Amino acid sequence: MGKNEISMVVVLFLFVAAACYLPINVSAARNVPAQNKFIVEGKVFCDSCQFGYETPLSTYLAGAKVRVECRDKATGAKTCHFDGVTDHTGTYNIYVSDEHEHETCESVLLSSPHPQCAKLVAGRERAVVFLTHNNGIASDKRFANAMGFEKDTPLPKCAELKKLYEQYDD
Repeated sequence: MGKNEISMVVVLFLFVAAACYLPINVSAARNVPAQNKFIVEGKVFCDSCQFGYETPLSTYLAGAKVRVECRDKATGAKTCHFDGVTDHTGTYNIYVSDEHEHETCESVLLSSPHPQCAKLVAGRERAVVFLTHNNGIASDKRFANAMGFEKDTPLPKCAELKKLYEQYDD
C-alpha cells in the first residue's frame, strides 16, 4: 500500500467515525427530560380597572395559587393535577410529569392572596396547555395565557385609560 492509499484510508476512517459519533453525541447533549417532565409557565394579574384583560395599570400577583389539571378527552374525568404558587413577579412554574396526549390539560386559578383582588376575571380564569412531546414542540416548557383576578374597586386612573382606549376603538 502506498502513502496516498494509506492517507485515503485514514481520511475515510475519520470521516466514517465522525459520521457515526456526531449524531450520538448531539442526541446525548439534548435536554431530554427525565420521565417526560414538562414545565408549565404563566402569569397571574390583578385587573385594576375591571376591563377583563391586562392593561398598563394591571399588577401581577405574588402568592396566587394555580393548578394544572388534566381530564380524559373521552370521558371528561379528572386524571391528575399539579399545584403551584406565583413568585414575586406573578409568574408560576409548575412541573408536570408524564405525557398527556389523550387528555385536555389547563392551568386553573385557585385563589388570590389579595382580598381586594379576588374575583375571577370571566374567561381569564383558565388556560389550555398541551402536554405531549408528540406535537412538534421541541421544548419541555409550555406557556399558558395570563390569567387574572379583578379588583373590587377600579383605580381612579382607569377612567382616563378607558377614554384613551375608546379613541382607538373606532
